[in-house]
Amino acid sequence: MSSLRVRIGVLGLALLTGLTAPTAATAAGTAPSPTVEERRLDGAVPQEILRRSGFADAAPEFARALDRAGSYAQVRRAVVREGTELWRRAVDRAQGRGPAGGDLSRDDDRPLYWARLGMTRELRTWEPGFRLSEERRAGLLDELDRTSRGQTTLLPPSRLRSGGGTPAPHGTGMKRILVTGFDPFTLDRDIRISNPSGAVALALDGTVIETADGPARVETAVFPVRWRDFAAGTVERALRPRLKGVDLFATVSQGRVGRFDVERTNGAWRGGFGDNENIGRTETIPVTDPASQPQWTSTTLPYAEIVAADTGRFPVYDNTGVTEIPAGGTEPVVRPQGPTPGSTARAGGGGDYLSNEIAYRATLLRDRLGLHGRLPGGHVHTPVLQFGAGNTTEVTDPEFVRNRLDIIEQVRSIVTVAVSATERTRG
Repeated sequence: MSSLRVRIGVLGLALLTGLTAPTAATAAGTAPSPTVEERRLDGAVPQEILRRSGFADAAPEFARALDRAGSYAQVRRAVVREGTELWRRAVDRAQGRGPAGGDLSRDDDRPLYWARLGMTRELRTWEPGFRLSEERRAGLLDELDRTSRGQTTLLPPSRLRSGGGTPAPHGTGMKRILVTGFDPFTLDRDIRISNPSGAVALALDGTVIETADGPARVETAVFPVRWRDFAAGTVERALRPRLKGVDLFATVSQGRVGRFDVERTNGAWRGGFGDNENIGRTETIPVTDPASQPQWTSTTLPYAEIVAADTGRFPVYDNTGVTEIPAGGTEPVVRPQGPTPGSTARAGGGGDYLSNEIAYRATLLRDRLGLHGRLPGGHVHTPVLQFGAGNTTEVTDPEFVRNRLDIIEQVRSIVTVAVSATERTRG
């Protein structure tokens, strides 16, 4: 059991720390080869997850749709349609609509992840009967990725729907909350891994929560665990059109064992841990207008009220620690109470991986849009999602499901507390 606890601890810190791994080369002059992520699909565990959830048909059906396309316009329509449908299907399954498709619990985020990879692999290696340039194929892959993550259906404020499914124009009293999650990661350590933040996104998308000041609708999306997507601006592209129309946002990811953390400060540094493509990046987070880029950004979530509330069985902490190079210094120093003036970031409260980066990018975007004093937003780390004691081979077990369901419900409670506390402050 001690070795199991050590392994779980390492997994929990994978969004917080890092090591660098080489990239994979792509052959020139042919249809691109599957990525590192896509090649994991052939393992027994991904195939079992797809089979036991009913999602094993997603990639074959998508391949047939591709083969029916006789032009770029037709294939683009198929990509948008099928990608959007995969997201809708995963949300419906998580929220109890339609057939379960198998005995895997509905709260599981992994069927969406592996089904998406099956579809991107089909598109990446597809050889159409018409000329398809590398640029256009890359654009199609991008559209498939974004639509199947819910990023393109994050509705603008004027089109957000009420719980009854009818349009709710801005100003009708329905609050708007934006929540993001992540894919599973560290799959070469344990390919069975689920990410509770992705499960949160599926469980909460389009739902209405009751707060002390009335109803609030939650809109969600999931992001990849890939450095290149973040450098290409995937976070900003998804969130920029929406932040001015929401009342609160929370980026969510898996963090430490046995606890939630509200991360007080985010740092402008990538620590180099290998992503889902086994690529590492050690550098300042690349953003537009780097001349005005701050070393630190901060949460505007009501962290004191969240920590004080009884939101569930896991303790919730206000995490103020960072790692910095002090002004005039050369070596990193851990600062439990946050950064000192003029320091250089080496890790935010959420570490130096992509959880810290999404928090940094989202809060920097908030500030650049002039919303720092008006829009509550920041990052929440969930506990590590643990399997039951002694389970080192099975893809699920009762304790695993219970832990995930409890994490989902506690995030829902945390968001409810945050919205209610914000309204009290404004009032």
